[in-house]
Amino acid sequence: MLLNHLNADSVTLLRLVDDGRAKRVIERAIGIRKEDVRPFRSFDPEEILPLLADVPAWQACVSGNRVVKSATSDGGWVTHFPIPGERAVVGILAVNSAGPLRKRATALVRDVLQIIKNQLALLDYGELDTLTGLLNRKTFESRFEKLRQRLERYRPSVAMEASWLALVDIDHFKSINDRYGHLFGDEVLLLASRVMQHTFRGSDQLFRFGGEEFVIVLEQATDAGARIAFERLRSTMEAYAFPQVKRVTVSIGYTCVGLADLPTTCVERADEALYFAKNHGRNAVRCYDELLGAGELTGKVQNEDVELF
Repeated sequence: MLLNHLNADSVTLLRLVDDGRAKRVIERAIGIRKEDVRPFRSFDPEEILPLLADVPAWQACVSGNRVVKSATSDGGWVTHFPIPGERAVVGILAVNSAGPLRKRATALVRDVLQIIKNQLALLDYGELDTLTGLLNRKTFESRFEKLRQRLERYRPSVAMEASWLALVDIDHFKSINDRYGHLFGDEVLLLASRVMQHTFRGSDQLFRFGGEEFVIVLEQATDAGARIAFERLRSTMEAYAFPQVKRVTVSIGYTCVGLADLPTTCVERADEALYFAKNHGRNAVRCYDELLGAGELTGKVQNEDVELF
């Protein structure tokens, strides 16, 4: 819509993410005038997203909560609009055009962003877990379907790495509640969710499934990259000093997401790998596909159309 009304060449949505040390920027969506198939970028888990401070226009837009216009090297113009959240700027809308946007066009974008702010507030209320701030369980199925649609759209035409789903379970969580009380148990859940947010990329999706169980959807990663990412979470969690409780570990089971997979199928496969990890000492990361190939699991999970919830 904005492309047509603004006579712009492209409109890009940038999301702010916090890695615990600094604010970074990740591209979430782009609209362009010409028909184009943009290849999925293959991310390495160690890749560092650009810092907000790397681009002066980004920094000025966010820190000043204002529109920033600047000329580009190819003779065009880019206008950066802050995307407001409830308490702070949560992203940037970058509009590339042949010339500076007129006042009327600028006002139109700001009005649209105010509507988006109101919609985001409603979405956050319905989609986020109240304790941890992660996505809640009821959003999982719709998010998974969007992932499948992206796979269907791009797989035939562009090269892309696999996507992965992991189940993460806090080891001996009942003992934590029994020994220290539910207040400390909730604190462990909150701090564990923050560790996850700081460990994974802004493009990865983190869900609290209930109790001490979490789901992670990791997109565009190699086999080795997925293992590194999940192992990094396990080791970071083990090294984190939780107040009162001190040491907390997690067990992780994960699987590759196939084009024809149902959410139930992936969750069940990851669950088999998770319980294998728990039954073999806990504080471990196990891959369903590797366990199946090694004959450690029998592969009973079938792609049947059953309800997840």
